[in-house]
Amino acid sequence: MDASVFEQIRLMLWDVDGVLTNGDIFISAEGESFKQFNVKDGVAVALLAKHGVKTGVLSGKQSPALSKRCEQLGLDIVMTGIHNKIAALSAICKELSITPKQVAYIGDDVIDLEVMRHVALTFAPADAHMLIKNEADVVTQAMGGRGVAREAAEHLLMSRGLSMDEVYKPLMDAWNATVVVQ
Repeated sequence: MDASVFEQIRLMLWDVDGVLTNGDIFISAEGESFKQFNVKDGVAVALLAKHGVKTGVLSGKQSPALSKRCEQLGLDIVMTGIHNKIAALSAICKELSITPKQVAYIGDDVIDLEVMRHVALTFAPADAHMLIKNEADVVTQAMGGRGVAREAAEHLLMSRGLSMDEVYKPLMDAWNATVVVQ
């Protein structure tokens, strides 16, 4: 893939179930659902922000657990309960004054195909549906809910010609600046 594609990315969007989670949903007798997220993916949000790439979720489902996790991560875009992901993508691009050719997307199931066909760069978890893996520019080694977003973030930034040390330096500098020595 042409290196200029990676340079042009201004937004990385993720589907949630099967990407940021392993796809399992736990439902209590009261109907409350629980989802398991991987802390490694939280680092992806901070890492991309340090390199000027906005982040967000575009999910067909919505839940209190998902809303809480999005709030914790401080995502730039949160669109849940979306049935028409193409219309949502258009609205996001308009809001951010970007084009779909400046968007990377990570999806895992057939509902993600249309979005993947409209953006510049696509990723799929190792355990994504075969149609998604065939469509993706990059299939991660990580399975859904196991650090897919972080692996994709590192791949995007390293494809811009940065070493792994250079990818993490702005984030490490920010963390080190907040350490209080007593």
